[in-house]
Amino acid sequence: MSMTLTRIFEDSLSDSTDKNYLDLSGQITAAIEESYSSKLNGYISRSAKVTGFRAGSVLADYTISATSNNLDFTSANTALSESLKNKQIYLAADAFAQSEEKVKKELYPLQKLELNCIQPDFAKGPIKWMVINKDPAPENARYTLSNNNSTLTVENTRESDTGRYSCLIQSSTVPYIQWQNIIIKQRPTIIVGDENRVFPCDGSTVQLRCSVEIGYNLEWVLNGAVQTSGSDNITLDHKTQKENCKEETFTCRLKGLPQLQDYDYSRRSVTVRIKEKFNNCQNKELGLGEANEEKNGICQSGFKGTITYRCDSKSLDWTPVQRNCVLDLIDDIKSKAKTLVKENITDFMDNLSSVTAQNNVTITESAATVQAIVDILVIVADLSQSIAISEPVMTDFLHTVDIIVSGNVSSQWTILNNDNNTSVKLLEAIENISDRLTDDFTISGKSIQLNRTTTNNSFSITSTLFNSTTEIVIPQVPNETNITIIIFTTLDNVLPTRNTSSKNDTNKSNVRINGDVVVVKVKPTVNSISFAFDKTDQSLGNPQCVFWNFSLDAWDSTGCKVKPSVNEKDKITCECDHTTSFSILMSPYDNKNKALAYITYIGAAISMASLILCLVIETIVWKSVIRNDTSYMRHVSIVNIAVSLLIANICFFIGAAITDQEQPPSVGRCSPAVFFMHFFYLALFFWMLISALLLFYRTVMVLSQMSRFRMMAIAFIVGYGSPFLIAVITVASTAGSQKYISQRACWLNWDESKALLAFVIPALTIVAINLVVLIVVLCKMLRRGVGAATQPEDKHALVVIGRCVAILTPIFGLTWGFGIGTMVSRDLGVHVVFALLNSLQGFFILVFGTLLDSKVRESLRGKLSLQNLSSGRTNNTSAGPSSIPGLNFLPWIRRRNVYNVSEANLSPAVTTSDSSNGSYAIISN
Repeated sequence: MSMTLTRIFEDSLSDSTDKNYLDLSGQITAAIEESYSSKLNGYISRSAKVTGFRAGSVLADYTISATSNNLDFTSANTALSESLKNKQIYLAADAFAQSEEKVKKELYPLQKLELNCIQPDFAKGPIKWMVINKDPAPENARYTLSNNNSTLTVENTRESDTGRYSCLIQSSTVPYIQWQNIIIKQRPTIIVGDENRVFPCDGSTVQLRCSVEIGYNLEWVLNGAVQTSGSDNITLDHKTQKENCKEETFTCRLKGLPQLQDYDYSRRSVTVRIKEKFNNCQNKELGLGEANEEKNGICQSGFKGTITYRCDSKSLDWTPVQRNCVLDLIDDIKSKAKTLVKENITDFMDNLSSVTAQNNVTITESAATVQAIVDILVIVADLSQSIAISEPVMTDFLHTVDIIVSGNVSSQWTILNNDNNTSVKLLEAIENISDRLTDDFTISGKSIQLNRTTTNNSFSITSTLFNSTTEIVIPQVPNETNITIIIFTTLDNVLPTRNTSSKNDTNKSNVRINGDVVVVKVKPTVNSISFAFDKTDQSLGNPQCVFWNFSLDAWDSTGCKVKPSVNEKDKITCECDHTTSFSILMSPYDNKNKALAYITYIGAAISMASLILCLVIETIVWKSVIRNDTSYMRHVSIVNIAVSLLIANICFFIGAAITDQEQPPSVGRCSPAVFFMHFFYLALFFWMLISALLLFYRTVMVLSQMSRFRMMAIAFIVGYGSPFLIAVITVASTAGSQKYISQRACWLNWDESKALLAFVIPALTIVAINLVVLIVVLCKMLRRGVGAATQPEDKHALVVIGRCVAILTPIFGLTWGFGIGTMVSRDLGVHVVFALLNSLQGFFILVFGTLLDSKVRESLRGKLSLQNLSSGRTNNTSAGPSSIPGLNFLPWIRRRNVYNVSEANLSPAVTTSDSSNGSYAIISN
């Protein structure tokens, strides 16, 4: 039997001697005994036994003995579910099944897999297959069902087909499941070096070596005859003739596996050619070679991989120039890691830690072996993301890390970091697996200290590692908080030193990490963390408090600042907090900077106040300024632009508050805010488009007439209907995959689903259309002449055109063109310009759409004059425009506007909050 529990699988449940395993199995056994003894006819008392736990939430396998195969489990399982619920063990819907495990099956890649589901007498319903917890039906090309679905066939298996295969048959009470673990072994890699060798015809010996992963046997074959055979590393010494030599082809193939002879991966060949002329270099394994020619040879015994040799013209010898040799034991573990399943993580990590400790000297001398271990740790960290990690697994993980980051490995890390980001991958793996820890515990190694704790008060910890007194303080902790701190004293020798200002400058080498590296994981996030680092090199100055930014692939000081230590000159105190980036609205990059945060909040506040004032003014002057269809539609557009932006800004602040509280933001809380933000920002753009088209319509199509009703219908359908349609389609296409919102902020997702394009494409398309409209309007002005339409001092065409562009650019939203820059660049200047121009969108609407409209100002003066007369204060009513402050600044538009149009710009408004999680250090130069 089996039952499905609604809890995260913990690796400790794979160990039958672990306390968690014993506690959970004991509670389940007691509940089964209690429920089945009273509710299941035919049950034999005290026969229940939990046989193991599997991942998939948590699947608990158990056996019972009964006097009959035909049992009615309905009432018994209902009672069992209630009994477990009272123990706070909750079951999934349809949790129970009668299950049968078949013998594990192992295959090699490209072999045919055929599974048969045998129906017992008590289960004769339809058969349904599940392949690695998925329905195979959508992939008909990979899986074939036959014999009324009782046979599942996979023609050409591959390593990714490894997993659990189940057939489910519905019976009268509980489903019947047959399941089988299928292992597709890692494809063997046979290494022979260069496949073409050249040797002299002088009776010399040709040495052919062949290597494969541990566990396989090999043999050399010539013309169908076996020349020599052995285990995973064999050598054939073949003597050439002194004359009449001929070309020969030798084949190294897997021994004892005739079922694989038809597959190319089961063999590799080497062709030996004869050359009379003596070349610069000669070797019995590599053969002849010209000066500077390169050939690949096989690594020495105990290692897997290749060595690249170059023919040295001076020494006339083959000289190794690159070694890609991995310790064979680590290579074997890496092969097994590719088919690792969650239930086996505990034993796997125990083996890795043991092998690493036993071979630590050899490992630290091989860059390729260190790279292989990092690759293994990355696989384990990725696999851990759906389970909970216990103390033993984390201990093995960190002890392995402790060896490969020890001080005597720095030269190997220099090689690795020159070729790839191995150290960054290691840091990311450490951060990822530390997210999955359970329980409270501490781990100490030679250069690593971990503390995992749960607290609802302030928190502080001081390093107990040798020659380290690093201190971490979290002054305020909200509610009950899980805190994981990992301190590294040697990771400064491993990680690259590039920061955001020097990452593209390969010649800048005067910056180094001058202290411990600390990984901090806090759930939920906190607002302030303080670090006190020891300065490892007192001669260095200009300290910077930094964290590793995986998006920028560099150390980043955003949100962190240095606080001087008055009493302790050998220490540097850092404080890090959250920062908010305004420009993420159109940018996929998480560009965090305090300047952007200030622009965001100040600009948004000014915009909202301006929008409210704009709506109040429009309400006051409405009847006075809508005397014809053109002015009516223009002011309708202004009002809808202001309303859309105001609501969007409110949604922005709601999203920002959610992001500050949760990192990553909650899908349930963020999704409504993102939907309405998306909808109203799009509405903003579409109403800007309507304003531009209105100007185009009245400028180009002068004699054309359209009724007010038709213009209003078109405007509202386009202004709100189109944004609503786009927003709904975006939700429908991404919500099911949980990729609607970003993991960094309450805004549309970019990294996985590219949902952000549902805003960017319409917005930039409208900006492009409005730009075309602006150009057309300016061309019309030039053709008609500007002299009659302007003040005497403004008759110069360039002056008039410049003023038109200055007014219409923000009104038409052309400043949003800078959004393209934020999409393709992380440069701070681009983001600051974008944020600055668009955060004041509401202010632009008030100024260019309302206050600079001469009819609005005249109407306001009239309203204010009437109020003054009615109150008996008539002495100022004839004073002229200047008597009303604020209505006629910019004297050049006092009497008439060149183009009396009031399209409004927008305000970008989505924040991203940097959590308190990450890796921190101090760098100096």
